[in-house]
Amino acid sequence: MTTLLIQTENSPLTVNLPAIAPMTPAQFYEFCLANRDLRIERTASGDVIIMPPAFADTGNRNFNIAAQLWNWTEQDGTGIGFDSSAGFTLPNGATRSPDASWIKLERWQTLTEAQKASFAPICPNFVIELRSSSDTLTSLQDKMKEYIANGTVLGFLIDRKNRTVHLYRPQQEPTILHNPETVSGDPELSGFVLQMAKIW
Repeated sequence: MTTLLIQTENSPLTVNLPAIAPMTPAQFYEFCLANRDLRIERTASGDVIIMPPAFADTGNRNFNIAAQLWNWTEQDGTGIGFDSSAGFTLPNGATRSPDASWIKLERWQTLTEAQKASFAPICPNFVIELRSSSDTLTSLQDKMKEYIANGTVLGFLIDRKNRTVHLYRPQQEPTILHNPETVSGDPELSGFVLQMAKIW
């Protein structure tokens, strides 16, 4: 059975489709191609999550996050960055689209051109998730734990509602920063500092 989780303004709306078997990776890819205007993810169990487009203010904050990551990536030169439109197939089978992410160049170059042109079968080294008005904190915390379990070495969960940033690293409890002006990516992303003024 396939379950569609449709994210509304306040919470996900679950639609069960009992006659439909879980999509194969190829079918999910075709489904996403046929619905390019939707933000779609898939859980490790095969449930499909359809999210609404980001509101304008969230989109602006995502833009500022991606721009700062791009600037550092260009100066650092050891990896490549991605915005929220990029989807990745994690080792557990989930397909996720972080709000911003970064992958070491040496890992990215191990993929074939066909893999890069799809939902690349790789978990980013670094991810950022920005909580929007339709996101629950618990769901984003679970997503961050999933990234870490699948190979992410550093994750920022930005909770604007509570003005906190949760830092995730493997085999550590999350560190919570309260109303920080900046958030450092050291030592995993040497020299990367996220300025929070335009994100709050």
